[in-house]
Amino acid sequence: MRAMTAPRHFDRELMGLRRLRAARTEPADFLLRHVAEDLADRLDLVQRDFRAIVDLGSPTDAIRAALAARGRPMAIGTEVVPALAARRAAPVVAAHADMLPFAAGSLDLVVSGLALQLVDDLPGVFVQVRRALKPDGLFLAAMLGGDTLTELRQSFAEAESEVDGGLSPRVAPFADVRDIGGLLQRAGFALPVTDSDRLTVRYADVFALMRDLRAMGATNPLADRIRRPLKRATLLRMAAIYHERFADPDGRIRATFQIVTLSGWAPHESQQQPLKPGSAKARLADALKAVELSTGEKPSGS
Repeated sequence: MRAMTAPRHFDRELMGLRRLRAARTEPADFLLRHVAEDLADRLDLVQRDFRAIVDLGSPTDAIRAALAARGRPMAIGTEVVPALAARRAAPVVAAHADMLPFAAGSLDLVVSGLALQLVDDLPGVFVQVRRALKPDGLFLAAMLGGDTLTELRQSFAEAESEVDGGLSPRVAPFADVRDIGGLLQRAGFALPVTDSDRLTVRYADVFALMRDLRAMGATNPLADRIRRPLKRATLLRMAAIYHERFADPDGRIRATFQIVTLSGWAPHESQQQPLKPGSAKARLADALKAVELSTGEKPSGS
């Protein structure tokens, strides 16, 4: 019986080539630097010593540098493109984000920045991270969420419908924040938490946005992308629609990046456990210093 394999949504070879191309230009790394500082800030709130740390799939050393600057041990980086691995700070190992080469129960902390939205089997990644963590080890990651580049997707969809009479996949799909917490629970994480933040970046026009995406190595990585060149008429119509719908009064356009931050702990007996229904020793009204009203009773003065 043949083993089941996850479908390939992303072209790994193409992603590597585009990252190499981006590395030869001026980097557009503002998103990753933002994520790196945010993850480092969050870890500062955790009163724990993490010794064995892995940075899973982050495309640069920004997160590793941010953690080291806060006094954390240097994380082990992962990289799959040999030419880029030579530029990364040691230690670094060859590994895809969805193929972890670490022993079970060997890591204290796994971090990841803006990489997991480009894996084919996100639930499988969560399971592998959970297995690699020691009991009470922490998984902390940030990935792009479903509202990312919504303006670009809408503009392309309308332009292609008008000019080409149909749609083609141009922007990668992103996970919904509401689903990620459930995936963490299914993978066996305790105390899973997810939240999201929207960053609005303004550009002179859509072509400046697309230049930044190329400089991030983040242009269309889909395996089932249309291979023929984009028509000039479609591109110009997309740019016009984008400007009509998503420009500010000064003429600059807006681009949304939704960053979903997630965390979960490998289970351990010392962790806080949820109370069973009916076992609370204090009333919620008392904890909130509120007056408890019976059903149908109105507050005085109303």
